[in-house]
Amino acid sequence: MARGDEQSGRGGGLTAAGGDFFHLVVDYAKQETLGPLKALGRFLLFGLIGSVAITAGAVLLLLGGLRALQTETGSSFTGHLSWLPYLIVAGAAIAVMGLAAWRITKGPGAKVQRDGAPGLDQAPKAEKKGS
Repeated sequence: MARGDEQSGRGGGLTAAGGDFFHLVVDYAKQETLGPLKALGRFLLFGLIGSVAITAGAVLLLLGGLRALQTETGSSFTGHLSWLPYLIVAGAAIAVMGLAAWRITKGPGAKVQRDGAPGLDQAPKAEKKGS
C-alpha cells in the first residue's frame, strides 16, 4: 500500500502531484486575473452607459431651455436679438462642462486630509530619522 496513492486519490506519485500543482497554478492565475478584469469591464461598461445617459439628458435639457427662451419670452428675443437665446444656452452648457471638469479634478481623490495624511493621489512623505 503506497501512501501517495491514498492521499492524492489519483495515483502516479510525483507525476500526479506535478499535474495537480500545474492545475492549481492555472486556476489561481485565472482567479486572480480574470475575476478583476471582469469586474473592471463591468465597472467601465456601467460608467460608459451612465455617462451617455447623463450627456443625453443634459443635451435635452439645454434644447428645452433654448426652446423656452425662444417661445415663452414674447418679443424679447426677436429681430436683432434672436441670437441671444443661443448665447445664453451656450453659456449654460459651458458652465455645466466647467462644473464637471472642476469636480473631476478637485474631487475627493485630490483632497488632503486635515490630519496631514495624503489623499488618494499623493504619495506619503518620507519621515526623517534623526535626533
